[in-house]
Amino acid sequence: MKKIFVILLIVPFFSFSQSKGKTVKEDFLVSGNCIMCKSRIETATLKLKGVKYVNWNSKTSNFSIIYNSKKVTIDEVRSKIAEVGHDNGKYISTLETYDGLPDCCRYRHTGKHE
Repeated sequence: MKKIFVILLIVPFFSFSQSKGKTVKEDFLVSGNCIMCKSRIETATLKLKGVKYVNWNSKTSNFSIIYNSKKVTIDEVRSKIAEVGHDNGKYISTLETYDGLPDCCRYRHTGKHE
């Protein structure tokens, strides 16, 4: 009887942990200049379902992310970053979106991009 009780308690934990998906950490470069860029990049990506943590460093342009790969793909993340005005290697922001950035956020003329 005790064995059945213990098994009934343990089984839900295994099935729950398997359904969570795979947590992935990635780093890549995202072009930008200032604290407003940081806020824009991080806010946009944190709104995506499955994104757990983001950090963009304005000095190195390094973007770090931890996300659930069953809920969001890295291409969706990169695309979202480009949609808000920031080039990131694979995805380039449209000229219209880029031109809408505040002057301090325009990185293309500064040479500070990939």
